[in-house]
Amino acid sequence: MSGTIRTEASDFVVEEFLGFAPDGGVAHQLLWVEKQDANTLFVARALAAHLGCAQADVGFAGMKDRRAVTRQWFSVPAPRGAQLEGFSGEGFRVLSVHPHSRKLRRGALAGNRFSLRVRDLAGDAAALAKRLEGVAVNGFPNYFGSQRFGHDGANLARVGGWLDNGRLPRSREGRGFLLSSARALAFNAVLSGRVRAGSWNRLLRGEIVNLAGSASVFAIDDPDETLLQRCRDGDIGPTGPLCGEGGMQPAADAGAAELPALLALAPLPERLGGAGLRAERRALVVRPRGLKFRLDPGQLQLQFELPRGAFATSCLREIVQANVPDVDAD
Repeated sequence: MSGTIRTEASDFVVEEFLGFAPDGGVAHQLLWVEKQDANTLFVARALAAHLGCAQADVGFAGMKDRRAVTRQWFSVPAPRGAQLEGFSGEGFRVLSVHPHSRKLRRGALAGNRFSLRVRDLAGDAAALAKRLEGVAVNGFPNYFGSQRFGHDGANLARVGGWLDNGRLPRSREGRGFLLSSARALAFNAVLSGRVRAGSWNRLLRGEIVNLAGSASVFAIDDPDETLLQRCRDGDIGPTGPLCGEGGMQPAADAGAAELPALLALAPLPERLGGAGLRAERRALVVRPRGLKFRLDPGQLQLQFELPRGAFATSCLREIVQANVPDVDAD
C-alpha cells in the first residue's frame, strides 16, 4: 500500500500526555498550547519574549512536529500581572494555564497520542488490514525518525564535521542536536542489523533487557522460556545502545549482534563517550497502545498512543509506504 501524509497539517495531529497533573504550586505555570506549522523552539522563544524572561526559563517536555497540529505542555516562571490564557502568536495559542511548582524538563512526559490521515491510498486493502493487526500485536522496530536528523539530514552533515575536526557547536542547543543525532545514527544502525537478522523482537544470550513502559533495564545470560514468553507478551524486550561512557553493555550473542554496526561507525561511539554522555539503552521494539484504524475509499485514518521517544513515522513505515516529508520534530 502507498499514500501521502501531511497534505494538510491536520493530517498529523499529536497530543502530549505527561503522566502527572499540575500540582498547584506557585513558582511556575504549565501552559497547554496548541500549535500548527510552528516548531517547539519558536513557541518557547515567543513565550520568553512575551514574558521578558530568558528562553532557558521556558520548559517543555519534548520537541513536536512542525507540519502538524500539536498540543503540548510548556512551563514558564509564574508571571506577575501577565495574562497568558488565550495568548497567541504566529501559529500557536495558549489554551489553558495551570499553577505548578517546577519547571518542565525534557523527557518529563509519558507519551503522545496520534491521529493520522493517509490520503491517495492505493493497494490491497486486505493486506493493509493484516499488516495493521500485526503491528498492533507485535509492535514495530523503534527507529529514530528522520526528524531527528534535521531537515534534509543537515544534522548528519554536522556529525560528519565533528568527526573530522573534533569541534562541537558552541551553543547548547546546537551541541544537543548534534549529539542526539549522532546517538540516533548509531542506534538505528544497530537496530537495522537486528532487523536484517530477524532478532529485533526476540531475546538473545547476553541481552540487556528493558521492562516495557519504564527505563528499567537488566542483563540476562541465557533467556529461559519464562523470559522468552514475557518478550512475546510485550512485558519485556531487547534494547540497543545510546552510546556514551560506561553503562550496561550486552554480552555473548547480543553483544556480537551490535558490534559490526558500531565498528562501521568508528570513531563515533567513542567520541560520544568523550563528549560526556552516559551510555543508556533504548527499546528495540515499540507496541502502539489502542491502535484503531478506519479504511475509507482512498484514505486511511489511524489513532494510537506511543511512549515518549517513539516516532509515529516509524510506526507508519511498517504499515504503508507513505510520502513523509522531513520536518522539525523530536
